Amino acid sequence: MSRATGTRPHAADRHDLIRVHGARVNNLKDVSIEIPKRRLTVFTGVSGSGKSSLVFNTIAAESQRLINETYSAFVQGFMPALARPEVDVLEGLTTAIIVDQQRMGGDTRSTVGTATDANAMLRILFSRLGTPHIGPPSAYSFNTASVKASGAITVERGNKKTVKATYNRTGGMCTECEGRGTVSDIDLTQLYDDSKSLAEGAFTIPGWKSDSFWTVRVYAESGFLDPDKPIAKYTKREMRDFLYREPTKVKVEGVNLTYEGLIPKIQKSFLSKDKDALQPHIRAFVERAVTFTTCPACDGTRLSEGARSSKIAGISIADACAMQTSDLAAWIRELDEPSVAPLLTALGQTLDSFVEIGLGYLALDRPAGTLSGGEAQRVKMIRHLGSSLTDTTYVFDEPTAGLHPHDIQRMNNLLLRLRDKGNTVLVVEHKPETIVVADHVVDLGPGAGTAGGTVCFEGTVDGLRASDTVTGRHFDDRSTLKADTRKPTGVLEVRGASANNLRGVDVDIPLGVLTVVTGVAGSGKSSLIHGSVAGRDGVVTVDQSAIRGSRRSNPATYTGLLDPVRKAFAKANDVKPGLFSANSEGACPTCNGAGVVFTDLAMMAGVATVCEECEGKRFQASVLEYRLGGRDISEVLAMPVAEAEEFFGSGDARTPAAHRILERLVDVGLGYLSLGQPLTTLSGGERQRLKLATHMGEKGGVYVLDEPTTGLHLADVEQLLGLLDRLVDSGRSVVVIEHHQAVMAHADWIIDLGPGAGHDGGTLVFEGTPGDLVAARSTLTGEHLAQYVGA
Repeated sequence: MSRATGTRPHAADRHDLIRVHGARVNNLKDVSIEIPKRRLTVFTGVSGSGKSSLVFNTIAAESQRLINETYSAFVQGFMPALARPEVDVLEGLTTAIIVDQQRMGGDTRSTVGTATDANAMLRILFSRLGTPHIGPPSAYSFNTASVKASGAITVERGNKKTVKATYNRTGGMCTECEGRGTVSDIDLTQLYDDSKSLAEGAFTIPGWKSDSFWTVRVYAESGFLDPDKPIAKYTKREMRDFLYREPTKVKVEGVNLTYEGLIPKIQKSFLSKDKDALQPHIRAFVERAVTFTTCPACDGTRLSEGARSSKIAGISIADACAMQTSDLAAWIRELDEPSVAPLLTALGQTLDSFVEIGLGYLALDRPAGTLSGGEAQRVKMIRHLGSSLTDTTYVFDEPTAGLHPHDIQRMNNLLLRLRDKGNTVLVVEHKPETIVVADHVVDLGPGAGTAGGTVCFEGTVDGLRASDTVTGRHFDDRSTLKADTRKPTGVLEVRGASANNLRGVDVDIPLGVLTVVTGVAGSGKSSLIHGSVAGRDGVVTVDQSAIRGSRRSNPATYTGLLDPVRKAFAKANDVKPGLFSANSEGACPTCNGAGVVFTDLAMMAGVATVCEECEGKRFQASVLEYRLGGRDISEVLAMPVAEAEEFFGSGDARTPAAHRILERLVDVGLGYLSLGQPLTTLSGGERQRLKLATHMGEKGGVYVLDEPTTGLHLADVEQLLGLLDRLVDSGRSVVVIEHHQAVMAHADWIIDLGPGAGHDGGTLVFEGTPGDLVAARSTLTGEHLAQYVGA
């Protein structure tokens, strides 16, 4: 009964909980939980404990699936088909808006402006107010080419009628660089060895093997070239056909294929993709073979001369996109044009959101692929900040990733503002500064992988602090400053660094110690290190670019572990190594080595069933008869890393090359992962550490790590610090771009950039020991670090 009115509560008001019963996605073990609506709930736990499986793959996924089902079958045919998550009951769901850390833009033409629709509004603004007037909004778009066509068109309606037609479209694309802003010059010596013929394997392009039907053989058997003649002896015509011939249909062994010159083929295969999205060995090839220079025709603006000539108050659209969003917002506010007032208001609000979310230092022409995971997530948040929607579920994946402690409070305020508008806010997070503002906390664990997947605690923040969970025990952990810091063995000189917003920075990076480069987001940390240090001889860089891989990729394939394992199996059984690959000769013929058989059901979710032939083991039965150390290949791939390290470390299965890789995986805290676990099921923190383990095998004296604490639990950070210490103690130099105070406190040397972001940053504000930084408190970092260590 309601006290105020004496009436019973309305039936609709009872639905104030999201109920999950029996969730079994990935490693979740029949999780049942009730989450309060219109509250801020934070999900925490060690990396790989099941947080994303519960929040993203269960709650958010089912919400999206149910919304998709409200559309007609015709519309659903164009949408991704989503399967129902493995869960018994899901009640009380509302519309879910997912803001994750997926990197933005696989296309080189994707920019911050195109991703946030700010460019679309700017194009309309210039098409209405720009002088001289050059055309519609498409005339200001670097993604739209100018087109002219004329001819006859036949309309088959009643009496057939042929009419003359002309078609014109004015686009803003620079014709020289095709809207990319850069032009590429290809070093032909990196593509082929001209002393060899095609038959002798002249190509040196990754993946272009001499027997490849689709690439190499189409050149050798096209009829345009002599496959047995060395490339150096080609005639002018043969060379032109070889390098530049237009796409032409040819027949190879009775199959119709398209022959295309080598240069356009390389441009389509490698250069049209975002370089950061390529696999490491492909990226290395592109960096060797291709030099990118700013397009001389458009000066890197991507726009045609006409688009650059049209201006408003002396500013062209290229100038506007090159401004910091904070400056652009101020310029938009100065425009007084009643005819486009609604457009100016909407554009001003979008640009103000950039500033409010801590991205005022970005420019709209910044390529989307260059944003860090945290920046990409905050860019996605922009469109939701001014939304009038209520009773919506917002799902965030570590919204504080890449944020300086100074900026975290601002992010907390945004999360609380979304909640106070009547929304349910679900956040996966590790930082205590954000966990502490939660209304409700769910802690998953107790361990990672198979040792996790259960709810260890749910309740208030104070309850979490008092609990005996891993998160509760580490919640108030604070690293202390070192009593003695290591002494440098030399320095890495950086002089006149001026990439992006850097203002001629001169700094000596000490060698033989643990150096942390810090500063607020956008202060120039990455510009300094990636622009002036990464790429030097002996420097190994572990950046934040995503790990690419299909459901067939796993830790064994990604780290290169499978090669020595296959060779060991082949040697022990006197057969070919290819038999022990589920992607090659040894694959089960029924499921082609996938372990499951997929049935496509058009607009409904496809069904994956375990292959009956191999029972999910992925290999032919005859291959599983071959053994190494008493185990077959499928049993080896099912092993956790820690068990495999022992297995390949001694006895009949001793394989030093495999053992070294496994040691590195254990070192970074991935001992619980199965060797054959698909990469698509790994959490963000697990992928980051997998990448770190791979790079640790490279020979280099200096390691550069870009925010290695991303996705790491408080307990995992301790392990990471131990790993960094071991790297330094083994004689290597470690440079870390980082915001986490525990890493700063543990450093031997700190380089602090600032004082602000964008054009307010780019200068060196402090260099010295953490103790000196805390004592001086002269920078924002110094103030927050002093507060953290309790000084």
